[in-house]
Amino acid sequence: MSLLSRERYVAVIGASGVGLGQRQGSQTLWLGSVGFIDEGFHAWTVALETLDCLLGEHARAGSDLTVVISGHFSRFCLVPWSDQISSPDELQGFAQLCFEDLYGAPGQPWSLVLSAEPAGYDRIATALPQELLERLRTLVSGRGLRLRSVQPYLMAAFNHFDKSLDAGDFLFVVAEPVRSVLLVAREGRWASVRSVGSSDSDVALAALIGRESHLQASTSERPLNVYLHAPARIDSHPDVPGVHLRTLEEDRTSVHDCLYVMSRAVA
Repeated sequence: MSLLSRERYVAVIGASGVGLGQRQGSQTLWLGSVGFIDEGFHAWTVALETLDCLLGEHARAGSDLTVVISGHFSRFCLVPWSDQISSPDELQGFAQLCFEDLYGAPGQPWSLVLSAEPAGYDRIATALPQELLERLRTLVSGRGLRLRSVQPYLMAAFNHFDKSLDAGDFLFVVAEPVRSVLLVAREGRWASVRSVGSSDSDVALAALIGRESHLQASTSERPLNVYLHAPARIDSHPDVPGVHLRTLEEDRTSVHDCLYVMSRAVA
């Protein structure tokens, strides 16, 4: 099969459901989603079983697959710059220590990915359970598919909206239905990242953003532009004072599914 003729699929592993779409040029043909009972962080084991069934029903062997994973199953940490680090292995070890300082000693291995930044700049580290990734690779390989990438939704959403955000000082909030991730930049540098269990209702988002803005005002007098992306707020966009909404472009489909919206963040 030619690389140019490979079919491409996008799977989204959400906090309480899994969805699958097929890429057709710049559009996505939504193939459907299946919900599961959210039993907390370890629900990803059920999510992978659900994904396996969806792939078996819809995906052809030899196709490419991109997987987007909810912030519900991800962890995030700011890794300060240190001029004492001289190798990638030392950087990974230092990032691991930063995660342990924030979350405690892990009960299971985590796979860490750090943002690419110039020398002297802090980095954003993203972690996914190593076992989740290993099982994902195994089931994708078992279906005869090629795993192109695995992206936390924060990464996919930020990359999609990056050019529309102020280059200097901003707060970017990705608000999924049960968890929000808050990413702060100051003077073009990463300043903080936090993941918070929270509803995506107007009241909850206003309180969350208000607390974060107050916290940031205590550390810097520079004003923040606040951007909000809430993929599940399809029929009723958030109404939060002083906030710039970032929504994925409307298309002609009648699909009203948060997982479908999340799939469209993938380039």
